[in-house]
Amino acid sequence: MKRMTRLAICTALTGLFLAGDSSRLFAASHREAPLTAVDRTADITDFYAFVSYDKPEEGPRRVTLILGVDPFLEPSNGPNYFPFDENVLYTIKVDNNNDAVEDVSFEFRFKTEFRLPGVPVGVIGAGDGVSAPANSPAPIPAGTPLIPAAITHLDGAGSEGLNLRQTYSVTMVLGAGTTAVRIPLGTVDGKKLIAVPSNAGPRTMPQYDDLFAEGINNLPHGIKVFAGTTDDAFWIDLGATFDSLNLRKIPDADVLGTTGFGSTGIPGVMTDQQDLASTNFVTDSVSGFNVNSIAIEVPIEMLTRTRNRPAADSSAATLGSWGATSRATITVRRTSGSETGKGGYKQIQRLANPLFNELLIGTEMKDTWSRSQPKNDSQFAQYALDPLIARVAQAAFGGAFDIPVPPRLDLLPLVKYLPPIAAVGTPQGPVADLLRLNVGIAPTAYAGASRLGLVGGDVAGFPNGRRVFDDVTDIVLRVAVGGILTTDKNGASLNRFPNNRLGDGVNVNDKSYTPTFPYVAPSQDGRNRQHKDPGEPGGGPVN
Repeated sequence: MKRMTRLAICTALTGLFLAGDSSRLFAASHREAPLTAVDRTADITDFYAFVSYDKPEEGPRRVTLILGVDPFLEPSNGPNYFPFDENVLYTIKVDNNNDAVEDVSFEFRFKTEFRLPGVPVGVIGAGDGVSAPANSPAPIPAGTPLIPAAITHLDGAGSEGLNLRQTYSVTMVLGAGTTAVRIPLGTVDGKKLIAVPSNAGPRTMPQYDDLFAEGINNLPHGIKVFAGTTDDAFWIDLGATFDSLNLRKIPDADVLGTTGFGSTGIPGVMTDQQDLASTNFVTDSVSGFNVNSIAIEVPIEMLTRTRNRPAADSSAATLGSWGATSRATITVRRTSGSETGKGGYKQIQRLANPLFNELLIGTEMKDTWSRSQPKNDSQFAQYALDPLIARVAQAAFGGAFDIPVPPRLDLLPLVKYLPPIAAVGTPQGPVADLLRLNVGIAPTAYAGASRLGLVGGDVAGFPNGRRVFDDVTDIVLRVAVGGILTTDKNGASLNRFPNNRLGDGVNVNDKSYTPTFPYVAPSQDGRNRQHKDPGEPGGGPVN
């Protein structure tokens, strides 16, 4: 079998993107179903899977998988901020034999400890510590230590002010069901696995980036792991999107006032210069917000069924992955305020391809979809034959562009193991929403990567997995709705203006990503965070 070339993979996009996956139209999955809208700690915001790109040259390769949960965390919202839920089982699952059933999984469980009895806030600290002043009233005499030193470490000296602290465990599971083998994973140096807290601000956590780095832990077999509160890695003009697709006219100036990009004057349509710019022209609605992130980096050889790193043209090269949250079937709430789960776990939500549930599945079936398993996704096929959201987008844009003609039977390359992601000859498996990643394709160095992934000629990007900087919003607006890789009802190519320049005007995240594991950016500063709003300086236009 010939090795899949970069050109061949890009050419094969036609087969993939005829799929009409309008479910991913707006790419994040914040509060997308009735159940998770009221169960925020079990709500998965985004799921990412990619070959680690910090060292793209030949050599040992690893896969990074990131699960984001608990959307729209306001960084200043103390006193306890937003810890992980002790009663939620967070799981990252990988299918390596094409049956849409997990073969390798990683389970994360959290425990909360309160280290400063009587202290009413979750984190506290300043300088080298602060004592009661000379005018302190009785019964506390002057000089009595009151405020611990600033928090500079997660454990030991410098961690005294970390009152509400969470530790966690990681279990690798091989197989599924009653025959699964469970392997607890501890750190190689015996350190505790401690979740990185939200950044309360510069007095309490003056060296937060160092605290963030301390949260990266080495496990056996070359595995790395991180858990903690981070910046929300996603970006979008969410307010315009959910105002019935009321996308804005993208101005010539970016949000900082730089001009020279031109403007089409058409809502939701970009110029060539705007499309190439690494800047935002309208508001990033999730700017300044955090999520809780779990990230794990695993050698490729531990995930594939062949236990090696297959070539891109191998039938063993493509993995399917997803994240899931689960709760115990019975919850016991005690008068002391503690809560304990009893019985087996039941799935609350799953997520693979972004927004598959949010904008494809009917609202009345969203909770059913969330609780079902990927291998059973054929029961939802009717929603994809003529995706309503594609027609809604066409109508919202005033019929300014054509969309592919239904039935959209070519959805199969997305929901099965098929080219251009999987090699020819790969077992297709059942219809299943999995984030598929060909681990034989070399990662693209960040400096040379395209935010448009495969559409931009970058074969290491979405939908071949998903990196944190992949602009899935613009990709899907153009491909799934604009149909740029297929034809209209007259057989003419849809790769034409305005279809091939659809976009929301938000091209980058509001905070720079970490260039190495865990790749997401550290938590926003609770004291000095900024939510950029339309009409304010740096917030972009209102219209």
